[in-house]
Amino acid sequence: MSESSVTAIASVTERIIAADVLRGTCRLLVRAGVAPLAEVALGGGRRADIMGIDSQGRLTVVEIKVSLADLRGDRKWPEYLDYCDRFFWAVPAGFPLDLFVTADFRPDRCGLIIADRYDAEELRAAPWVPLNAARRKAETLRFARRAAGRLLGVLDPDGGGLAPD
Repeated sequence: MSESSVTAIASVTERIIAADVLRGTCRLLVRAGVAPLAEVALGGGRRADIMGIDSQGRLTVVEIKVSLADLRGDRKWPEYLDYCDRFFWAVPAGFPLDLFVTADFRPDRCGLIIADRYDAEELRAAPWVPLNAARRKAETLRFARRAAGRLLGVLDPDGGGLAPD
């Protein structure tokens, strides 16, 4: 098997594992009273793997990691902290957890979730750090419009939908 074939298979496998972690994490969030959306654009041009909103209007962002290379190479994640009230890492079972306790990965500010396709468990709670009012309003409106646009796309796939964020 060629090197490019092996790389392609690894990429597909990582996407499948990420989808499983996404599903299990969303189930955990729903049980906690958080309505999640996957792949949500943030105001700063970044994209959160999961963003959710609870009944108090508090925003949760979850960043999914399925490989150590992706985790070690991610330098953008601290920017997500400016767009949520709490932040979690979500990883599959068996993922090495030692980096998540280092200062680089802010254990004082970031929670940790272990997930598979069926469920998830919160290993470390994420503290609530309230957003300022203007940012909360902007992100809540962006979240609501994204959710409405996705629902409209399901109800009327040929209707054109809402303009992108």
